[in-house]
Amino acid sequence: MNANLYQMMPELDMQEMTYVDSITKNYTDQQMLNFANFYRSRRRDPQMILLATLAGFLGFAGIQRFLTDQIGMGILYFFTAGLCFIGTIVDLINYRQMALEYNIKVANEVSGWIARMQQ
Repeated sequence: MNANLYQMMPELDMQEMTYVDSITKNYTDQQMLNFANFYRSRRRDPQMILLATLAGFLGFAGIQRFLTDQIGMGILYFFTAGLCFIGTIVDLINYRQMALEYNIKVANEVSGWIARMQQ
C-alpha cells in the first residue's frame, strides 16, 4: 500500500484505500496530489450517509439517496416516507456500502480527469 496515499487521505477506510491505491499506483507525486484534492472534495463520508439516513426517520427521507446522486430514488423515498420506512431501514444497514459504491464511482471519474489533464 502506498504510504503517501495514507498520508494524503487518512480518512479512507481499508476497502476504499485499497481501491484508490489500485487506480493510482502509477501516478507521480503531482498527479497524486491533484487526485487527492479532487477526490477529497467530491467523496462522501460514510458517517454523513448514516446521519442523512437517520434524518429519514424525522420526515426527511431520501437525503442519503440525493447525496449519492440517486435522484430518482431520493424523490421516491421522499414521497413514500422512505418506502414506508423499510427502505430507510435497509439503507441504515447498508450505509457503508452505499458510500463505498459512490466513492468508487467518484474515484474513477477523478482518475479519468487526471488522465485527460496529462494529454
